[in-house]
Amino acid sequence: MKAQGATEYLVLLAVVLIVALVSVALLGFFPGMTSDSQITQSQAYWQSATPIAVIETAAAYRTANAEIQTYLLLRNTGTYPIRITGVVGADGGTATQFYGWGCGFSSAYYNISDYFYLGPGEQKYFSSYLGSPCSLQLLARTSATSGIGVNVNSICQNSTATPGTIVASSFGFTYIQYIDGQQITKKQIGKTLIVKCLPPV
Repeated sequence: MKAQGATEYLVLLAVVLIVALVSVALLGFFPGMTSDSQITQSQAYWQSATPIAVIETAAAYRTANAEIQTYLLLRNTGTYPIRITGVVGADGGTATQFYGWGCGFSSAYYNISDYFYLGPGEQKYFSSYLGSPCSLQLLARTSATSGIGVNVNSICQNSTATPGTIVASSFGFTYIQYIDGQQITKKQIGKTLIVKCLPPV
Protein backbone atom coordinates (compact mmCIF):
# COMPACT_ATOMS: atom_id res chain seq x y z
CA MET A 1 0.00 0.00 0.00
CA LYS A 2 2.81 2.39 0.91
CA ALA A 3 4.60 1.72 -2.39
CA GLN A 4 1.39 2.28 -4.37
CA GLY A 5 0.73 5.55 -2.53
CA ALA A 6 4.25 6.77 -3.22
CA THR A 7 3.91 5.89 -6.91
CA GLU A 8 0.59 7.72 -7.20
CA TYR A 9 2.12 10.75 -5.47
CA LEU A 10 5.06 10.83 -7.90
CA VAL A 11 2.76 10.49 -10.92
CA LEU A 12 0.54 13.31 -9.63
CA LEU A 13 3.59 15.50 -8.97
CA ALA A 14 4.89 14.84 -12.50
CA VAL A 15 1.53 15.84 -14.00
CA VAL A 16 1.47 19.10 -11.99
CA LEU A 17 5.02 19.94 -13.10
CA ILE A 18 4.21 19.25 -16.75
CA VAL A 19 1.10 21.45 -16.60
CA ALA A 20 3.15 24.24 -14.98
CA LEU A 21 5.88 24.01 -17.64
CA VAL A 22 3.33 24.04 -20.48
CA SER A 23 1.63 27.09 -18.94
CA VAL A 24 4.91 29.00 -18.70
CA ALA A 25 5.81 28.07 -22.29
CA LEU A 26 2.42 29.16 -23.62
CA LEU A 27 2.59 32.51 -21.84
CA GLY A 28 5.81 33.22 -23.69
CA PHE A 29 4.01 32.94 -27.04
CA PHE A 30 1.35 35.56 -26.37
CA PRO A 31 2.24 39.17 -27.20
CA GLY A 32 2.11 41.55 -24.28
CA MET A 33 2.54 38.77 -21.70
CA THR A 34 6.05 39.85 -20.73
CA SER A 35 6.94 39.79 -17.05
CA ASP A 36 8.16 42.85 -15.15
CA SER A 37 11.43 41.06 -14.44
CA GLN A 38 12.06 40.54 -18.17
CA ILE A 39 11.39 44.25 -18.80
CA THR A 40 13.76 45.22 -15.97
CA GLN A 41 16.49 42.91 -17.30
CA SER A 42 16.09 44.31 -20.80
CA GLN A 43 16.29 47.90 -19.53
CA ALA A 44 19.38 47.15 -17.43
CA TYR A 45 21.14 45.51 -20.38
CA TRP A 46 20.40 48.29 -22.87
CA GLN A 47 21.16 51.12 -20.43
CA SER A 48 24.68 49.71 -19.99
CA ALA A 49 25.23 48.66 -23.62
CA THR A 50 28.18 50.11 -25.51
CA PRO A 51 28.82 52.05 -27.66
CA ILE A 52 25.08 52.69 -28.16
CA ALA A 53 22.95 52.55 -25.03
CA VAL A 54 19.16 52.91 -24.91
CA ILE A 55 18.69 55.04 -21.78
CA GLU A 56 14.90 55.52 -21.82
CA THR A 57 12.05 53.92 -23.73
CA ALA A 58 8.32 54.33 -24.21
CA ALA A 59 5.72 53.26 -26.74
CA ALA A 60 2.00 53.59 -27.36
CA TYR A 61 -0.71 52.69 -29.85
CA ARG A 62 -1.85 55.86 -31.67
CA THR A 63 -5.57 55.64 -32.36
CA ALA A 64 -5.58 58.37 -35.05
CA ASN A 65 -3.69 56.20 -37.54
CA ALA A 66 -3.27 52.80 -35.82
CA GLU A 67 0.51 53.23 -35.68
CA ILE A 68 2.79 52.15 -32.86
CA GLN A 69 4.65 55.25 -31.70
CA THR A 70 8.02 54.89 -30.00
CA TYR A 71 10.42 56.90 -27.86
CA LEU A 72 14.08 55.84 -27.64
CA LEU A 73 16.70 57.98 -25.90
CA LEU A 74 20.13 56.91 -27.17
CA ARG A 75 23.54 57.68 -25.70
CA ASN A 76 27.06 57.15 -27.00
CA THR A 77 28.69 55.36 -24.07
CA GLY A 78 31.90 54.69 -25.97
CA THR A 79 35.13 56.67 -26.13
CA TYR A 80 34.93 57.59 -29.82
CA PRO A 81 32.43 59.61 -31.88
CA ILE A 82 29.86 57.55 -33.76
CA ARG A 83 27.26 58.12 -36.46
CA ILE A 84 24.20 55.87 -36.24
CA THR A 85 23.15 54.84 -39.74
CA GLY A 86 20.25 52.50 -39.01
CA VAL A 87 18.11 50.62 -36.51
CA VAL A 88 18.09 46.84 -36.88
CA GLY A 89 14.77 45.04 -36.40
CA ALA A 90 13.89 41.52 -35.31
CA ASP A 91 14.07 40.33 -38.93
CA GLY A 92 17.63 41.59 -39.35
CA GLY A 93 16.46 44.38 -41.66
CA THR A 94 17.61 47.94 -41.08
CA ALA A 95 15.49 51.10 -40.94
CA THR A 96 17.61 53.96 -42.26
CA GLN A 97 15.14 56.88 -42.10
CA PHE A 98 12.84 58.72 -39.71
CA TYR A 99 9.98 61.12 -40.36
CA GLY A 100 10.67 64.49 -38.78
CA TRP A 101 8.63 67.58 -37.98
CA GLY A 102 9.03 70.43 -35.48
CA CYS A 103 12.33 71.82 -34.14
CA GLY A 104 13.65 72.58 -37.61
CA PHE A 105 12.28 69.47 -39.30
CA SER A 106 9.79 70.16 -42.08
CA SER A 107 7.42 67.16 -42.19
CA ALA A 108 9.64 65.03 -44.40
CA TYR A 109 11.73 61.87 -44.41
CA TYR A 110 15.32 62.21 -43.23
CA ASN A 111 18.27 59.82 -43.20
CA ILE A 112 19.18 58.65 -39.71
CA SER A 113 22.85 59.05 -40.60
CA ASP A 114 22.41 62.78 -41.32
CA TYR A 115 21.19 63.55 -37.79
CA PHE A 116 22.41 60.88 -35.39
CA TYR A 117 26.06 61.86 -34.97
CA LEU A 118 26.99 61.48 -31.29
CA GLY A 119 30.20 62.42 -29.54
CA PRO A 120 31.19 60.45 -26.42
CA GLY A 121 28.47 60.90 -23.79
CA GLU A 122 26.11 62.71 -26.20
CA GLN A 123 22.41 61.81 -26.36
CA LYS A 124 19.74 62.00 -29.07
CA TYR A 125 16.29 60.49 -29.34
CA PHE A 126 13.62 59.12 -31.61
CA SER A 127 10.16 60.28 -30.58
CA SER A 128 6.71 59.89 -32.06
CA TYR A 129 3.98 62.07 -30.59
CA LEU A 130 5.04 61.05 -27.07
CA GLY A 131 5.40 64.41 -25.37
CA SER A 132 8.55 65.80 -26.98
CA PRO A 133 8.60 69.10 -28.90
CA CYS A 134 10.16 67.40 -31.92
CA SER A 135 8.82 64.31 -33.64
CA LEU A 136 11.45 62.00 -35.12
CA GLN A 137 9.19 59.11 -35.97
CA LEU A 138 10.50 55.57 -35.85
CA LEU A 139 7.55 53.15 -35.85
CA ALA A 140 7.31 49.60 -34.50
CA ARG A 141 5.62 47.10 -36.82
CA THR A 142 5.14 43.34 -37.08
CA SER A 143 6.17 43.34 -40.73
CA ALA A 144 9.48 43.59 -42.54
CA THR A 145 11.77 46.44 -41.55
CA SER A 146 11.70 49.22 -44.13
CA GLY A 147 11.74 53.01 -44.28
CA ILE A 148 10.82 54.29 -40.81
CA GLY A 149 9.28 50.99 -39.65
CA VAL A 150 11.23 48.55 -37.48
CA ASN A 151 10.10 44.94 -37.33
CA VAL A 152 9.33 43.68 -33.80
CA ASN A 153 7.88 40.45 -32.40
CA SER A 154 4.97 42.07 -30.57
CA ILE A 155 3.43 45.54 -30.54
CA CYS A 156 1.33 47.79 -28.31
CA GLN A 157 -2.40 47.09 -28.22
CA ASN A 158 -5.36 49.46 -28.53
CA SER A 159 -6.35 48.79 -24.92
CA THR A 160 -6.15 51.01 -21.87
CA ALA A 161 -6.40 48.02 -19.52
CA THR A 162 -3.75 45.89 -21.23
CA PRO A 163 -1.62 48.03 -23.58
CA GLY A 164 1.01 45.28 -23.84
CA THR A 165 4.71 45.46 -24.66
CA ILE A 166 6.99 45.85 -27.62
CA VAL A 167 9.38 42.91 -27.88
CA ALA A 168 12.22 43.18 -30.40
CA SER A 169 14.60 40.22 -30.54
CA SER A 170 18.05 40.72 -32.06
CA PHE A 171 17.56 44.48 -31.78
CA GLY A 172 20.48 46.72 -32.60
CA PHE A 173 22.09 49.43 -34.66
CA THR A 174 24.39 49.96 -37.60
CA TYR A 175 26.89 52.78 -37.12
CA ILE A 176 30.15 54.34 -38.17
CA GLN A 177 32.85 54.77 -35.54
CA TYR A 178 35.48 57.49 -35.95
CA ILE A 179 38.89 56.43 -34.61
CA ASP A 180 42.01 58.52 -35.26
CA GLY A 181 40.68 59.87 -38.54
CA GLN A 182 39.46 56.47 -39.75
CA GLN A 183 35.80 55.58 -40.34
CA ILE A 184 34.91 52.03 -39.35
CA THR A 185 31.49 50.63 -40.24
CA LYS A 186 30.08 48.40 -37.50
CA LYS A 187 26.92 46.67 -36.31
CA GLN A 188 25.77 46.32 -32.69
CA ILE A 189 23.24 43.55 -32.11
CA GLY A 190 22.18 43.05 -28.51
CA LYS A 191 19.71 41.16 -26.39
CA THR A 192 15.97 41.49 -26.82
CA LEU A 193 14.64 45.02 -26.31
CA ILE A 194 11.40 45.08 -24.32
CA VAL A 195 9.39 48.30 -24.03
CA LYS A 196 6.35 48.60 -21.76
CA CYS A 197 3.53 50.27 -23.65
CA LEU A 198 1.62 53.29 -22.40
CA PRO A 199 -2.17 53.49 -22.76
CA PRO A 200 -3.31 54.42 -26.30
CA VAL A 201 -2.84 58.06 -27.31
